[in-house]
Amino acid sequence: MTQNIEGKVVVITGASSGLGEAAARLLHAQGAKLVLGARRLDRLQALATELGLPEGAAIETDVTDAAQVKALVDGAVALHGRVDVIVNNAGLMPHSLLERGKIEDWDRMIDVNIKGVLYGINAALPPMIAQKSGQIINVSSVAGHKVRQGSAVYAATKAAVRMLSEGLRMEMKPHNIRTTIISPGAVTSELPASVTDPDAAKNVQAFYDAYAIPADSFARVVSFAISQPAEVDINEILFRPTAQEF
Repeated sequence: MTQNIEGKVVVITGASSGLGEAAARLLHAQGAKLVLGARRLDRLQALATELGLPEGAAIETDVTDAAQVKALVDGAVALHGRVDVIVNNAGLMPHSLLERGKIEDWDRMIDVNIKGVLYGINAALPPMIAQKSGQIINVSSVAGHKVRQGSAVYAATKAAVRMLSEGLRMEMKPHNIRTTIISPGAVTSELPASVTDPDAAKNVQAFYDAYAIPADSFARVVSFAISQPAEVDINEILFRPTAQEF
């Protein structure tokens, strides 16, 4: 499964914890050349040091800032001469009922979950188009397929990721660039900590405590998508804990 991963240059956003960290650990073990981005530089640098990554492979990145995301991808090109994969993983999930009017949370989700993905796409396309190859992996969610009370805005942002990714897939055919959407169910991460509404936070934490599976499940899905031969384009993977009904 790992034969097409070794030596690939992989950029991961939101890499300081959770899904991004798990993906970084597995892909590094499989021989990928990593460039990692996240807001928490101390944790990012600690991970890079643990993995033995070269200097410049951990770059402080706020995905709501297009210039910072471009600097992350440009850093990968400067360090390794190319970028083969970008995993647009950074995300927030502050659930709340719409009637609570948590506009600040809505804005944050739109900025991180939608604009952050767009900025990653924008940064990765020039080098990938120039090299006539690449893979853009965008992280959506089960919530991008189904909506529940309290998750309307989050679900809308994750559905947007799916639509953006499908549009990108069609546009990238002339450039030999692959696109993959990964839609996880409850996977252990810091997403529950982003919920600011007390009632929603209690419900989300209880759900994760009951159903969440380890983050390395996500890492294996990322690895599977990347490891396919160049002529195989895995467009979408939806996965859940076996026990999760929703």
